[in-house]
Amino acid sequence: MLTRKQHELLIFIDKHLRQTGFSPSFEEMKEALKLKSKSGIHRLITALEERGFLRRRAHRARALEVIRLPENLAPRRTAAEAAASAPAREANFAPNVIRGNFATNLPGVPKAANEAAAVHLPLYGRIAAGLPIEALRDSGSSVEVPAALIGAGDHYALEVAGDSMVEAGILDGDTVIIRRGDTAENGSIVVALVDENEVTLKRLRRRGNSIALEAANPRYETRIFGPDRVRVQGRLIGLLRKY
Repeated sequence: MLTRKQHELLIFIDKHLRQTGFSPSFEEMKEALKLKSKSGIHRLITALEERGFLRRRAHRARALEVIRLPENLAPRRTAAEAAASAPAREANFAPNVIRGNFATNLPGVPKAANEAAAVHLPLYGRIAAGLPIEALRDSGSSVEVPAALIGAGDHYALEVAGDSMVEAGILDGDTVIIRRGDTAENGSIVVALVDENEVTLKRLRRRGNSIALEAANPRYETRIFGPDRVRVQGRLIGLLRKY
């Protein structure tokens, strides 16, 4: 799910690439979207990168690549590009991964007592800028989660978009389980609402009077904000993955 400006910029870059063979300048993008500064373009490009729509080629000026377009348009990502983005895993983080029902309901296979109990959590859409997390809820969507995975408190599930957290073992298309709350320990992976406008999944670091939101991918920069600009909306406790 993209904001209107993110969608406009992505389509403009894609059209420019197809017409000229190279990406537009920041000045051209600023004029096309009628923005007052290039910093707004930088934020939009960073958001599109994190959601897996754009890629910046290192050490090359004006080198943007459209990886994929919104679902209502033709996809651009090739199988080779998808294989090339296979992630490394962060050594000090081991998420709880549920690998699906590979051996359930088979004759002679006992089911553990804690596997028999499951709960349904509300499933929100893919992390998207422009809305607080509560506004993403679709009352008709839910995901079944083993009761043993969650503890006390209110929980929800969220689909991950992009590759900004791959080195924490969180891949594009994973479903993360979030314990709702407005506080988190330093170093926790959280769902954060920035400027009441952008929702993102990042590692939280407190640096003096500032808050840093760290990606787990060296291709993305750490973003630093004042404490009044970031509101924690939940903390990662596990994830689901389909194979």
